[in-house]
Amino acid sequence: MADKTRGRRSSPITPSPMPRSAHSHPGFGMLDEEDEEDEDRTTYSSVAAGLATPTSPAATRRLHSTRNSDLDLRSRLPSRLQLDESSNLLAFSDGVRNYTSAPNTAGIRIPSRAGSILIPKHHSRSNSIGVRLASALGFDRNRGEAGLAESKVSLFTDERVWYDQFTSTDWVHDSIADAFRLRELRSRKDLRGRLYAWFDGAEGWILVAIIGCITACLAYFITVTEVSIFHLKEGYCTGHWRLVKNGCCYGEEECAEWQTWGDRMSLTGTRREWANFVVYVLSVIFFAVASCYLTLLTRTEIPSNYSLTTLDENLAADPKPSGDNDGQKGPLDPPASDTTASPPSSTVYYPAAGSGVAEVKVILSGFVVHGYLGVKTLVVKTLAVILSLASGLSLGKEGPYVHIATCVGNIACRLFSKYNHNDGKRREVLSASAASGVGVAFGAPIGGVLFSLEEVSYYFPPKTLFRTFFCCIVASLSLKFLDPYGTGKIVIFSVRYVGDWRFFEIFIFILLGVLSGALGALFIKASRVWARTFRRIPVIKRWPVLEVALVALVTGLTCFWNRYTKLAVTELLFELASPCTAKTASGLCPADGDQILGIVRSLAIAFVLKSFLTTITFGIKVPAGIYVPSMVVGGLLGRIVGHLVQYLAFTYPEARMWGGCAASEELESCVTPGTYALVAAGATMCGVTRLSVTLAVILFELTGSLDHVLPFSLSVLVAKWTADAIEPLSIYDLLTDMNSYPLLDNKIRPIFTADLGDITPAVRSYRVIDISNSALVPAKSLRSKLEHLHSVGELDGGLPIIRDQALVGLIPAPDLEFALDKLDDEEGSSCLMAPTTTWHDLEEIDEHDTEPTDFTPYIDPAPVALDVRSPMDLVFQCFVKLGLRYICVLREGQYAGLVHKKTFVKYIKELEHAGET
Repeated sequence: MADKTRGRRSSPITPSPMPRSAHSHPGFGMLDEEDEEDEDRTTYSSVAAGLATPTSPAATRRLHSTRNSDLDLRSRLPSRLQLDESSNLLAFSDGVRNYTSAPNTAGIRIPSRAGSILIPKHHSRSNSIGVRLASALGFDRNRGEAGLAESKVSLFTDERVWYDQFTSTDWVHDSIADAFRLRELRSRKDLRGRLYAWFDGAEGWILVAIIGCITACLAYFITVTEVSIFHLKEGYCTGHWRLVKNGCCYGEEECAEWQTWGDRMSLTGTRREWANFVVYVLSVIFFAVASCYLTLLTRTEIPSNYSLTTLDENLAADPKPSGDNDGQKGPLDPPASDTTASPPSSTVYYPAAGSGVAEVKVILSGFVVHGYLGVKTLVVKTLAVILSLASGLSLGKEGPYVHIATCVGNIACRLFSKYNHNDGKRREVLSASAASGVGVAFGAPIGGVLFSLEEVSYYFPPKTLFRTFFCCIVASLSLKFLDPYGTGKIVIFSVRYVGDWRFFEIFIFILLGVLSGALGALFIKASRVWARTFRRIPVIKRWPVLEVALVALVTGLTCFWNRYTKLAVTELLFELASPCTAKTASGLCPADGDQILGIVRSLAIAFVLKSFLTTITFGIKVPAGIYVPSMVVGGLLGRIVGHLVQYLAFTYPEARMWGGCAASEELESCVTPGTYALVAAGATMCGVTRLSVTLAVILFELTGSLDHVLPFSLSVLVAKWTADAIEPLSIYDLLTDMNSYPLLDNKIRPIFTADLGDITPAVRSYRVIDISNSALVPAKSLRSKLEHLHSVGELDGGLPIIRDQALVGLIPAPDLEFALDKLDDEEGSSCLMAPTTTWHDLEEIDEHDTEPTDFTPYIDPAPVALDVRSPMDLVFQCFVKLGLRYICVLREGQYAGLVHKKTFVKYIKELEHAGET
């Protein structure tokens, strides 16, 4: 840790602040009565000066409110004193100590007055800063404590510096900020204060209820619209064009009200069939390309100095070249710019493409991606997912629902400042929002809560669990009241099983788990191979619309002739999982055992086609989920196995393993193929996503059958074991790993063989601020150090402040950038960088020719520091549990370096690749 001796020294120049950063924190302070008038006079000019200053070219900042100008050291010093030999150096002559601010939290600029700290050279030492500092070292205890108590309830409206693009949230500082906000709120004991406190506690519940309702409305709009458009590829209902064929014909296969496009052209026989085929293929291409063009509207460029590869589900993206940055090798810290080499091209990504689940997971871990959860992304993705679903491509809407719901949560946070101005609190709401997306996608509120807990959430406190559950309940109930399918069900593939499973089936369920887990792992490998071969063809890479058109063409040509591939993925999953009844007309219910093999052949063809189409569709530039398509592929496999077992029972009814059930005349009396289909569907999805408990609960909520919880759970468990053995990474972990996101997985426990000192880079002059000789540092020197941090991609890094090799503080890069941007004359300015001021510093300030600017309010006087011999397990826990962005390293009490979170993530990835985890 930083030098404790220095940390105990205090002075009127810098009250000891709480650790802070420049991002989202309320400030507290109290002005002296004699200074209040000056404060009012300078507010307007200070605000104007602050807003007129151009921002740094390295990042774009959004301002929340006004900010006063830089701190004036003189305004924070006591008034002139008449000292003599009887004066007490440990107390003010009037017995009162003046506070200009209370210890402030992360990122708060203390309101102050503009002015100069320049002291004339020819003056009497009787009233110098040094003498006044000595008099300030003592004060009346009672009056001092009263002033401090008053300062805690003085709230100043302050400007908020937002987190920079592609930086990490500082969880500790956001937590401290919220603690100060609550302290201020609860300090009021009157009726109005109690009402404010009650409403503050209710804000979270109101917010998640609003999010749940809006998410349900969007899900209703998407479902109703895409179902109506989907069937336009085949024809339309003359009575009402929005009705699908089943609704138009009241469940019959054919009726006069339903007109195909061949009928509309007055064609008959083969010509009508070919006309329907041409219109179907053209419709698939049209809807897919239109969805792609909408998706491309969200085009965003990542500057070349960032180490990200892509921010959409593009497994074909080229990884950034690794470089050597201050002794650190790897792609996580981009190398400094080289003026002799040609600048690397920027990376382009499309926020509306793919499902967005991997990116939502990274954002919830604290990674900042501006615009990914914005209004434009929400509107475009909502419209584009309708067209992509209507096209009939092998994709689903469940993954995009997670992204859309999270966008709703992010936008709704603007209603309440508690969540809008604190990114840590905001991510609690985003966790609930993501869960509501799964809740409306599968009609499974409990499954949505578990999905958020198991898959996407990084920080999930107990109170967030209950609010998440409430949000999912509100979303599911709202969608049920809206009734998008007109059947009273939230999702179309919800089924009910009457009979129980038999003992011999447990071995088949285990077999399905093995086959489905292997299928999911092989899908990941096949998707990666396809992306790194076909998608790296220059023309495909340059024109994503061309790839979408080709995939749509292949989909239309192959799906038209097979009944099962022609269906929407949700309808196909429903038919696969449904038990046979007298009214079933899906073609999957054989009248006798002789028809079983024919059904198996049709399902085998559909299985091969769907597997291939799902592989080539994943990653194209349209909104696309992988959940239900993977379930459909698994459902086809499970239905095939179910019918084969059914055929064995029909062929060998006397076998003892059937337990006499095969003697019945009904084929499903012994084996229900629909059960096998749903079991395999969940297991295959587990193999792709590695969800476990969530999937078992979702399958239970889809069926409502307690009898089948054990088969579902057993197959999912076996599938996860099998998939992990073949492919250790899930599809989203693979994307996270490939894109070099600064994500530390809190679900893993690496085995370390090194200490902290082994990954600590050497101390370099441009990486630290040394105030051993002078506490005043030229602003242009600070700008140079800041630009180096930016050049290596550490926008959320920091510069340690050392004095005589001892760590005395740290200034975060965003704070330093903001402070430098406010300077009128950066070239000639000097900045005070001493969190604790010595007599030598005061002498230097007195004799300085120019007007130094006080940067101490931006300095963290107590950065987290560990000894160089600290075990890596401790470092891992600090980064994961505390959410730190960097850790200072000490050797025998002296500063020895700084380890950034990106450096530690790179080290973890190297361990994984070396097989040491």
